Amino acid sequence: MAEENKRERTIVEIFGQKYTVMGTETSSHIRSVAAMVDEKMRDIQQYNAVLDTKQLAVLTAVNIMNEYLKTKEELEKLQQQIRKEDR
Repeated sequence: MAEENKRERTIVEIFGQKYTVMGTETSSHIRSVAAMVDEKMRDIQQYNAVLDTKQLAVLTAVNIMNEYLKTKEELEKLQQQIRKEDR
């Protein structure tokens, strides 16, 4: 098996629950991602204390996807700007 296809198993804790995550990324990367998700869930929970864990998880996913799409759009604009400058 090629080194880049090696799957790592990492146990992480998100919002008090343990999860086993399998992926080709390093364990430190997976732990970092899990820590950011945990932090985002805790931040959202501070302002929405009545949400149950499932609702909180969905709201967290929506917020993270919103941030991702904004970042992706910004990257695309910068790439277009660079292409224009290279002409």
